[in-house]
This record gives sequence, structure tokens and C-alpha cells, in this order.
Amino acid sequence: MDVMTLAVAGVAAAAIFLIAIGIATSGSGSGVSARLERYASARQSGKPEGSGQGGIAELLAQSVALAQLNKVVEQRDFGANLARDIARADLKLKPSEFLAIWAASIVGVPLLFIALSLGLPALRNPIALLVGAFVGFLLPRFWLGRRKGGRLNAFNKQLPDTITLLANGLRAGSSFLQAVELVVRESRPPMSTEFSRVIREVNLGLPFEQAMENMVRRVRSDDLELMATAINIQHTVGGNLAEILDSIAFTIRERIRIKGEIRTLTAQQRLSGYVVGFLPIGLAGFLFVAAPHFMDPMFQKPPEALGLPLGMIILFFGGFMMFIGFMLIRRIVDIEV
Repeated sequence: MDVMTLAVAGVAAAAIFLIAIGIATSGSGSGVSARLERYASARQSGKPEGSGQGGIAELLAQSVALAQLNKVVEQRDFGANLARDIARADLKLKPSEFLAIWAASIVGVPLLFIALSLGLPALRNPIALLVGAFVGFLLPRFWLGRRKGGRLNAFNKQLPDTITLLANGLRAGSSFLQAVELVVRESRPPMSTEFSRVIREVNLGLPFEQAMENMVRRVRSDDLELMATAINIQHTVGGNLAEILDSIAFTIRERIRIKGEIRTLTAQQRLSGYVVGFLPIGLAGFLFVAAPHFMDPMFQKPPEALGLPLGMIILFFGGFMMFIGFMLIRRIVDIEV
């Protein structure tokens, strides 16, 4: 059984590694990326040679290989979406690096289970290894989603004060770009980071409307989209932008207040959804570790139905119904403001 378990883990690791290599070795580079790479290569080739250059050359070669891998990944729709999510989460990672972390997580969690099986023999079961691989598959995306959601919440909380600061700057006689520079100096990340990108894009020759649209696409905040739409309309038809921004700031503050009240009133229902969805799973996992043979009758035949043990069908049906109940509760407490 030990040899079979190690064989299953090795085959799974090799399959994941081959999938990652297959994604990385197909496709061709884009024009802009290729030109930037040639520019960087030219600068690297101009460095003087000296002692210790072999290690530096090896590091440069690895960097070029990683850049090539990242370029190939970003050309895929999946890679482009992943790069956008990484940017929204403000992670200093490239898509290829995140994929490497993802693959390591898928392989690493089952290997951790194998190491822990010295004290808990139940973790050596192939079913436990499959569950570990599934958990490893979910962990990086869960971490990325948490980072992205936390950054968006921080941005939305800072947005009303930022809009008020923009309006006050306009009333003081500053131009809109000068007011944006004031926001960059006085605000904290992520607000200062996003508005500094707007200023850089405008300084590089991009139209202001396009720079604002790029920020809206990066952040994906409904409140920011409202502000950007009002600013673009004002640049087209004119009007008192300071008063418009004050009205938008008031609307956003009221929305945040109402959302907070709704979240407080629905806290018990949301907690009930988590209990309904995850308590049976946690209890089954505890029984699987504490009493490994307790659930063996669920996987034995007879009784059977459709060629499968009847216990497995009951477990699948129960899991499906728990998932439906969890999604229904989430849908009921998800109130749009």
C-alpha cells in the first residue's frame, strides 16, 4: 500500500509538471514584449566581464527563460485573465510564477499528507491524497481572491475621501491633474498607486479618458466607474466638476453605510450558510482521521445501485444538496445596493 501511495503521488506530480511545461512551450511572443526583451538583452550584453560573471550569466539566463515563459503564458486567454487578477491583487508576481506556485501547491499538499501519515495513517489513503490535491488546487486561487477582495474593499473605503479631496483641489483653483497629484501625495495605497499610474499614462501621451478607463478596468469598482463616467462627461460637455464630485462622494458614503447595515443584519444568516456547507465536511474529515474504518461500510457492496456502492451514492447526493443549500443561502443574503 505504501509503494502504491507513493506511485500515485509521483504520477500526479509528473502529470502536473508536464501540463505546466506544455502551457509554457507553445505560442510566440508579442511585438512589444519582444522589443522590450531585445532592449533588455542589449543592455545586459554590454556589461563588462570579470570575476564571478559565470554566476551572473546563469542568473540572467534564468531570468530570460522566465520572461519567455511568462510571455507565452500571457498570450493565452487564461494567462491574460490571470495577469489581470494578479494586478488587481497587487501581487509582485508574474503569471508564470503564480502557475509555478499553483503546481507546487497541488503537489505539495499530498506530499505533506504523506509526511503526516507517519502519525496519522489515514492520511496515506489514496482518497485522502486526492482530497489533498484538490485542496492544493483551491488554495492559491483562494489566496488570490482574498488579496483581490481586500484591496478592492480598501480602495472603496478610501474613495469617498479621495473624491472630496479632488473637489477641494478644484475649488482651490488647481487643474484636475494637479488635484490628482495631490491625491497621490496625500493618499495611501492602493489609492495613491492607482492614481499615480493614471498620471504616468497621461505623461506618456495617453488621453486622460483612456487612462481613467484603464484604472476602472484594473480596479473593477462600481463606485470608481461612476466617478470616472461623471469626469469624462464633464470633460465633454462642461459643468461644475467640484459639485458633481461632492454629490458622488455623498452617494458613495451612503451606499457604504447601507452595505454595512445590511452586512450586520445578515451576519447570522451568512454564518448559517457556512455551517450548513462545511460542518458535515469537517465532521467527515475528523471521522476519517480519528476512526479510519468508521466509514468503510459506505464504500462496500452490497448494497449497490447503478454499479456503485449505495453509500457512495448517498454521500454524493448529500454533498450535492449541501452545495445547493449553501448557494441558496448566499443568494438570499446577497442584497444589491
